[in-house]
Order: sequence, then C-alpha cells, then structure tokens
Amino acid sequence: MDHLAVVVQGVQMTLLVTVCSFAIGAVGGVPLVLARRSRFAWLRFAARAVIEIVRGIPPLVWLFILYFGIGSGAIKLDPFTAAIIAFGVVTSAYLAEIYRGGLTAISDGQWEASDALGMSRSATLATVIGPQVLRVSIPAAATYAIGLLKDSSIASVIGVQDIVFFAGQDASQTADGIVPFLWAAGLYIAMTIPCAWLTRRLDTTLRKRVAR
Repeated sequence: MDHLAVVVQGVQMTLLVTVCSFAIGAVGGVPLVLARRSRFAWLRFAARAVIEIVRGIPPLVWLFILYFGIGSGAIKLDPFTAAIIAFGVVTSAYLAEIYRGGLTAISDGQWEASDALGMSRSATLATVIGPQVLRVSIPAAATYAIGLLKDSSIASVIGVQDIVFFAGQDASQTADGIVPFLWAAGLYIAMTIPCAWLTRRLDTTLRKRVAR
C-alpha cells in the first residue's frame, strides 16, 4: 500500500492535464470545423491541411516541440503548460473531425428551413444546428476524452507530475520496480472503466432521443 500512496499523488495532475487539454481542444475545434465547412475553397483546404498535419504528428513529438523547442526560447513554458497546449492542439484537430461528422448528420433541410424563416447563417448555427451537433458529437467526444486520459501519461517524460511520473520515481527507489506501475495501471483502469460505462449509457440515451 505504500506504493499506492505514492502513485496516487499523481491522480489530480493526470485529471487536470486531461480536463484542461480537452477544454482547449473543444474550443479550438470549433473554428477548425467552421473553416472546414467554409464556402471558400482555400479556407477548406487550409483547415484540412492543418488538421491532417496536426493529427499526423504524434503527441509526444508535439510535447518535445513545445517544451524543448518553443519553451526553451524566448517564451518559457513549464511542463504543465507545454503539456496542455500540446494535447490541446492535437485534441482540437480530432474534435474538429468529430464536429464535422455531427454537422454531416444534420439534414440540409434544416438549413433551408432556417433560410426560409429569415434566420442568418450564424443564428441558425448557434440556435438550430449547433445544439444538435453537440448532442450527436458527445458520445464520440467522450470516447476521445477517455483516450486522452490514458495518452496524457506521456507528459511525465517532460516532468509533469502525473501518475506515471510518481510511479517512475517510486520504482527507482525500490527493489519491486514493477509494483508502482501495476498500481498506476490499476488507477487508470479505475478511472477509465466508469467513464467508458457512462459513455455507453450516454450514447444509448442520445440515440433513443434522436430516434423519437
């Protein structure tokens, strides 16, 4: 249990990195998906290029770019800030595609009906289309958030004091080096299984509401 007491110290930071990164991505994905659906071809191309480039670079590389590259220059970034920006950038790209899938699921007839009522495109998006896209996108976004929770463990390589960081510190000071990491694995399972269950329940509930 001594090992657990050490490793559990990183739970708060793990959750903080995950929540902050997801929040950045949730906001950042909006302008990306709007650009992706723009009527201007050059803007659609630029947004698609940004999304593909961001998704094509592993999160670990983004961490190194921000912390050892940008963060070591004129702009100083501490490990936590570098981590949430790196994960936030990657999350923005993935959530933009999730949002785009949600937009695709909305029939064009709703846009046409809003036009017939004299609503502007921005008002239609905010009051008619947006809430439906959110409802459709929540299950996929929640699933991504679970993956982000696990992927956030790589932030320990730049010194973020999360679960894996404390497991590594404890493992280096004991003969039972594997035990702290087993506890770390158990903590991740304890956090992700309830989230996965809630995601499935949420998905089922939303599907029933949409089907009505």
